[in-house]
This record gives sequence, C-alpha cells and structure tokens, in this order.
Amino acid sequence: MRSAVVLVGGEARRANGKEKYFFIYQGKTFIERLVDTLSGVVDEIILVARDPEQCHRFDHVKGVRCITDIRQGIGPIGGLHAGAVAAKGDQVFVSACDMPCIDAGVISYLFTVLGDYDAAIPSWNQDMLEPLHAVYRRDVLLEYLKTHESYSLRPMIRSINTRYVPVSELRAFDPELRSFTNINKLEDLERINGQHTPCTDTDNFR
Repeated sequence: MRSAVVLVGGEARRANGKEKYFFIYQGKTFIERLVDTLSGVVDEIILVARDPEQCHRFDHVKGVRCITDIRQGIGPIGGLHAGAVAAKGDQVFVSACDMPCIDAGVISYLFTVLGDYDAAIPSWNQDMLEPLHAVYRRDVLLEYLKTHESYSLRPMIRSINTRYVPVSELRAFDPELRSFTNINKLEDLERINGQHTPCTDTDNFR
C-alpha cells in the first residue's frame, strides 16, 4: 500500500500571511491540484495540519484525511513524524503544500526506484536535495523520528539508506522539472500564472 503525506501546517509568513494551499493556479487551488495528482498514484492521502482548527479548513476537500502534529512547533519534521504515525502504507510519498506542479509520473518513478532503499530522494547535486518531494519507508521514518535530536531533515537523510535520484532521470516524465516549482511568495504565484507552459495533469501511473 502506498500513502501520501502533504504538509500543510506552515505559518505562510513568506506569502504575506496567505494560506498557500488555497492559492489558485490554472483554476484550481494548490491543494486540489495536489489531491488530483496524488489520487492516481497512492491509496490514501493524509494532510498534516498544525492544529484541529486548521484541519477544519479542509473539510470540503474530498478523498483526504486530515490529522494534526503530535510534536508541536518543530517544523516539517514534526509533520513528517505525525504523517508516518498515521499512514497505513509501508511506502510514503511526502510533499510540501506549496508545490502545485507535482507530476504523477515522477512520483510513480520514485516509488519504483525505492527498491530496497529506505528513501528515494530527488537530487540536483550532492548538497541540493528535495526531501519534501520524496518517498520513504514508513518503518524507517518511525524508527528514526522516535529518537531524533535535530529538527533538520538532512541528518536523517544522511543516516538512512537513501537512493539519491538525479533529477536528470525525472526529465523523462517532467522535461522542464516543473514538479519542483515551489511557491513561497505572491510574486511567485503571479509569475507562474503568467507562464505559457502549464503544469501537465497526468492520469493514473500506479
């Protein structure tokens, strides 16, 4: 079974206080785009929010389960921990909520190349990785996160058996690597809405 965990609990300070998951791109909110893409690749979609009040903002989103951080105030690694605890699948794709162009083919490929590794993480180079657009083994996450000391994802990635996936391998599915488009500011949203090359919706890649 495959699970997807989407981290939605950020404070959105870099987006002028706007909630990025409700930004509109190509007629859909970011969260709608994420759910539409993920639903063709995984068996369940889990949103990890910071508190119950934030979870209620997603009551209208079909096909998802919203949970809250177990360990509060420790950033993405707290969301990753809560998502791993809640996930039913033994393989978990993790995504940030501000990546509206994720591609089903890329995600499916990451699941495929996981093999016997603990994680499959896209890599631009030795230092530039995409840990919030990656596939992890649930049991490995749970084992590491129950005793971790750092709030950073990098020590975890370096300590487990990680398959670093060069982004060049992903161009077969996403030639312009738009999967990794990350929207932190309203100016970024205006820029991608003004581009002529849209994100491509891809159907079932399971």
